Parts: sequence; structure tokens; C-alpha cells
Amino acid sequence: MSTTPEHDARIAKMTFASVYPHYVTKIEKKGRSVAELHQVIEWLTGFDEEKLQELISSKATFEAFFGQANLHPKAHLITGSICGYKIQEIQTPLTREVRYLDKLVDELAKGRKMEKILR
Repeated sequence: MSTTPEHDARIAKMTFASVYPHYVTKIEKKGRSVAELHQVIEWLTGFDEEKLQELISSKATFEAFFGQANLHPKAHLITGSICGYKIQEIQTPLTREVRYLDKLVDELAKGRKMEKILR
């Protein structure tokens, strides 16, 4: 299934700060910690705690968020489906990167071991 230009534009303009609380709620409901969430985000993007808080405070869009990220060289190993899309088939780089993050958060919430999540 291919994403539409409208879908890609909507994701690009969405702010990380608007989605972050949902990530926190999702993982805490399953007994995982915010520290673990930050570890996953840092692995994928290279953002430390300070940079992450700066991006949340500035209400950075996903476009700006991933524009500043240094994506992990093994990020391409993140596969599977998220929101009805196979990650490895998403053509738009930004949409694929956002879905990488969504997939890592899902794996964390499902109780997967950190060594497996961080590939």
C-alpha cells in the first residue's frame, strides 16, 4: 500500500510535541519507562535528552525533527506494518522515518527486549 501525497504532507506538518505524550502514555501503560522511550528515540535519531526537550518545546514538526536527526545506520532494518502500511514499502523518506519511530515505540510497548528493539 502506497501513501498519498496528502498523507505525507499531513505527517510532515504534524508536531513531534503533539505525538510525544501519546508515545509516553502507550509505553507507560505497558510498564515501560520514559527513560527507555528516550533511549529508543536517541538510538534512531541521535537526539540526547536536552535536544529532545528543545524540539518538544519549540514544537518542531516531524519534517524539522527528522531534518535535524542523524538516522541510525541500521534504521533500514526496521520492518513490519504500522497503521496499515508496510514500512519497507513506504516511498517517501520522511513518512518512512516517522513510521520507524512508531514501530520502535510499538515494540517497546509490546515488551520486546531492548537488545532486539535496537537491532
